[in-house]
Amino acid sequence: MAFKPLHDRVLVRRIESDAKTKGGLLIPDTAKEKPAEGEIVSVGEGARKDSGELIPMAVKAGDKVLFGKWSGTEVRIDGEELLIMKESDILGIM
Repeated sequence: MAFKPLHDRVLVRRIESDAKTKGGLLIPDTAKEKPAEGEIVSVGEGARKDSGELIPMAVKAGDKVLFGKWSGTEVRIDGEELLIMKESDILGIM
């Protein structure tokens, strides 16, 4: 992929959840919520302090993460739906 986020932003691919409940019921697409977990595709270099010093990123490509329900901006890159968000929107690494 020829896209690299700037500063403290990350590019995330959503991980789809199962289409069945634990009891075996199928969940239709119209009733599903968008998943709040994903895999980091690409990361920026990191934020900068006022002094110009680089603050390194805490996540790296390949990490599985949890993020807020309304976090990020949806984009289409190379025909794939992805999210761009700030590192601070990520709640944790799984």
